[in-house]
Amino acid sequence: MLTPGRALAQNAESGRELPRVDAFADLYAMGVRPRHGEVVMIAGRSGTQKSGFALFWAAQMNLPTLYFSADMSAFTASSRLASMATRDTTEMVEAGMAEGGKYRQAYIDALADSKITFSFGSPISWRAVDEELEAYVELWDAYPQVIVMDNLMDFEGAESDYTEQMAVMQGATELARHTGATVILLHHASDKAWEAKSSPWSPPSRDQIKGGLSEKPELSLSVALDPTSMAYHVACVKQRMGPCDPTAQRYATMVCEPEYTRFRKAEIRQVAAPQPAADWSPTKVLLGS
Repeated sequence: MLTPGRALAQNAESGRELPRVDAFADLYAMGVRPRHGEVVMIAGRSGTQKSGFALFWAAQMNLPTLYFSADMSAFTASSRLASMATRDTTEMVEAGMAEGGKYRQAYIDALADSKITFSFGSPISWRAVDEELEAYVELWDAYPQVIVMDNLMDFEGAESDYTEQMAVMQGATELARHTGATVILLHHASDKAWEAKSSPWSPPSRDQIKGGLSEKPELSLSVALDPTSMAYHVACVKQRMGPCDPTAQRYATMVCEPEYTRFRKAEIRQVAAPQPAADWSPTKVLLGS
């Protein structure tokens, strides 16, 4: 049992803001404040670069991270990280690894400073989570500061069972409280809603996120990708300690570069103002002015 003062003193460190990422400047300007020790959901429709967004975020924060991936293969995830680090395309990374020699070594060296540790396997089970955490603590003598779970419906038994999905949310919350880590959980939004057809490149509203599970985390972000311009839209549909818009009509926009698994701040192009027309009129012409 804790008094309010003691609870605040003991948990002040865990509630501090996560390191900021330059590409997310417009998102921060909207009042979005991801924090240590929170459960964060990233939700979007199929094909909206959710995994790439989460991987880029984790890599840019450069915090000790344990990434559970049931959605990406080991090679896909590692080649994406190498692409981020070298600014070579994922195709170039694949070709270099196949070539071997100095090319292969260059990509391996580029990952030497990465603080991301992967766990691959599908489905994800809580037993596997416990075992990986035990191994992580054995290796580093500390819990990871960020835990990514990609994704919720790849948990054992949670493919379509709402009860199991709720159990995953409760487990993620307990995990964040116990370890002090920020738990980033990826999830799907409906592809069958009317908005998915009428406005497919807009972030899904909170009620379009499957199972209504976006209401549980402290922070829920919905994402969408416009493939014609590669504009990446991120809306905050739930934030316990700040502003949010459940309709997702207010969102930040950045640029997605999927071939590099990178995101960058959208540039605002200044359009030159039209010059005023010459000072003349038919009357002045006729009068010889």
